[in-house]
Amino acid sequence: MNAVLIQQLADLRLSAVIENLTLQEAQPHLYNELSFHERLSLLLAQELTTREQRKIDRLVKQAKLRLAAHPTQIDYRASRGIEKSTISSLLEGHWLKHHQNLIFTGATGCGKTYLGCAIGHYFCQQGIAVRYFRMKGLQEMLSQAHGDGSYPRFLTQLNKTPILILDDWGMEILTTQDRSDLLDIIDARHQQGSLLIMSQLPVSKWHESIGEATYADAIMDRLIHCSLRFELQGESMRKKITDLTELA
Repeated sequence: MNAVLIQQLADLRLSAVIENLTLQEAQPHLYNELSFHERLSLLLAQELTTREQRKIDRLVKQAKLRLAAHPTQIDYRASRGIEKSTISSLLEGHWLKHHQNLIFTGATGCGKTYLGCAIGHYFCQQGIAVRYFRMKGLQEMLSQAHGDGSYPRFLTQLNKTPILILDDWGMEILTTQDRSDLLDIIDARHQQGSLLIMSQLPVSKWHESIGEATYADAIMDRLIHCSLRFELQGESMRKKITDLTELA
């Protein structure tokens, strides 16, 4: 290719066009019958596809999901109290459009984290930003943000994220500062964004686990009244996998 053309394409950040134009020139017999407009359209379509994939890859990386999960890999054979039709409905995203929260509760190992990460990964593929945190890790990051003065910026970043996933809810002891931070996050997201929460504790125990009644009332009021709740049943999925491995 002409060096000037390559530089022009590079300046425009059309790297996929450069790559695919090089392929076209290396295999001219595959493109001879195409018109100029057809070849140009093909190059631009490939550029758009590449950019979209880069965006998805960036969103998945930024989400920091705990598991590399996907809805197509969810095991519906186990009687866990959630059906394929339910997940399909959630993936349509009506809850997200209406800024509702999703709550998955159930015993350890029943697949809450996998479901949450699978849903998060799916929406990353739809171009929607997601962030995943275990509650202990979030508390540590919030404490650090208070210490270095970055709390307002960190809070803004969280609240601009359409889907915020909080795992292991209710497993950590909350300080007064922790309660205040949670209320800041939940209050700012109320009717503005969606939370996806996974917890071993049934919702009936959340008020007690939060601790201080005033904060607990405020947090629960904002969380629960606009949420879709699913209680998973059955024995540990990890135990089942172990049992099957031992039988193999």
